[in-house]
Amino acid sequence: MNRDEVPAWILSLDKESVEFIRKFIINSGSLKNISKIYGVSYPTVRTKLDTLIKKIELNSNTEDLEFVNMIKNLVIDERLSLETAKMIIDKYKSERNDE
Repeated sequence: MNRDEVPAWILSLDKESVEFIRKFIINSGSLKNISKIYGVSYPTVRTKLDTLIKKIELNSNTEDLEFVNMIKNLVIDERLSLETAKMIIDKYKSERNDE
């Protein structure tokens, strides 16, 4: 995978967050195991995971905004009709919500 193919939400994470995700995956998503690795309580790990989820959601929403803005700019440049733009944006949002 080329760097330009990596989603923006991944690139926005700091090294510590990426390492947390790596350990989380290696440990099959067990927060109990992660709490032992980090030497902290389960609630502390849960809070860390919740914070990481919010970071990812925030940066995923940014990607949505970029796509929607690109489509709107195509309408402004008269390269795409308003009706078609609405259909594309609606379809995009519905598919993103299905993920």
